[in-house]
Amino acid sequence: MAKIKPFKGVRPPKDLVEKIESRPYDVLNSDEARAEAGDNEMSLYHIIKPEIDFAPGTSEYDPRVYVKAAENFDKFQRNGWLVQDLEEHYYIYAQTMNGKTQYGLVVGAYVNDYLNGVIKKHELTRRDKEEDRMKHVRATNANMEPVFFAYPDNNVLDSLIMRYAATAPVYDFIAPIDGFRHQFWIISDMADITAITEEFAKMPCLYIADGHHRSAAAALVGAEKAQQNPGHTGNEEYNYFMAVCFQASQLTILDYNRVVKDLNGLTTEEFLEALKEYFYVESKGMESYKPSCLHEFSIYLDGEWYSLKAKAGSYDETDPIGVLDVDISSRLILDHILGIKDLRSDKRIDFVGGLRGLEELKRRVDSGEMRMAMALYPVSMKQIMDIADNGMIMPPKATWFEPKLRSGLVIHKLA
Repeated sequence: MAKIKPFKGVRPPKDLVEKIESRPYDVLNSDEARAEAGDNEMSLYHIIKPEIDFAPGTSEYDPRVYVKAAENFDKFQRNGWLVQDLEEHYYIYAQTMNGKTQYGLVVGAYVNDYLNGVIKKHELTRRDKEEDRMKHVRATNANMEPVFFAYPDNNVLDSLIMRYAATAPVYDFIAPIDGFRHQFWIISDMADITAITEEFAKMPCLYIADGHHRSAAAALVGAEKAQQNPGHTGNEEYNYFMAVCFQASQLTILDYNRVVKDLNGLTTEEFLEALKEYFYVESKGMESYKPSCLHEFSIYLDGEWYSLKAKAGSYDETDPIGVLDVDISSRLILDHILGIKDLRSDKRIDFVGGLRGLEELKRRVDSGEMRMAMALYPVSMKQIMDIADNGMIMPPKATWFEPKLRSGLVIHKLA
């Protein structure tokens, strides 16, 4: 069963939150972070992407960068830009996108739950990316950014959250860049804290929605600290890492689309003919066409959109992985026809999050940068949970969650 705890969050004063909050470290590069931070010395990018404090071109993996992260975290606290709560709390974090609001509980998730599989994952992680985040956690001795969890719908927690949502939030702002609304409440009532802990203790598992590398790094550093502490009791703060947990039914998963540089030596006509072995192919003309259901794809090629509907027998309904559209398209189009074997490393393919729309796919093809674009129907949260429950791993680049969690609303210290 899932074990969580409240914690003494490190947070910005209300009047500074919009100066400090930022996008997550992994959705922008160093130059973009440098530009967004500008002359704002309070931007969290100085902690989560501290290479911006060095000359342009400095590697984000330079050892000095991790030292600077710790120095800047200390500076933010000394200056009162980040202040630690005196008592342990849970927190509520709400995000509103396109009129839809999702409410998350910010908790301390248990390291051993990650190590023992109570916290379930659906993606592979890369050791180099894990090690980068581990160095950052070690240097700052904190979880600077939360990971993104899902939990099965729970009426008790939903009622509790809605009670707080009817009150004035501590933070309430529209973020730049994404234009989404972000709200934040503090849960300090002991009866409510107990109720949340007890409800999670009834859950057989939690699911990582987004942030697999941060989850792995946080858990591995916690386990590392336990091994290094001869007086370890299991009650230390490093036994927990920060997560925002959302009810599964509230989450929005967008399509994660593909653009390809060439047709593997085929002409347009030969490529379309090859597709007909596995798909019913229909021209949709010049108007952008979005897949409307599972097992339907759309491609953009030579100024024209096409619908592809997978034929019976081209996938196995009983296989939780094989039935995924991301697997069908990878096997039958990218691999079999286009010769793209490894989505993680092949330079002939790139990926476009659904928030950018079909126009971004069209733009990249029309510009001549790419030869063909392919749009997929989004994966469902049920599919993700089924795969995680079966101990399986989804193909790469399968899910795109929006809105992204803003960083800097609350931080979890490991001591």
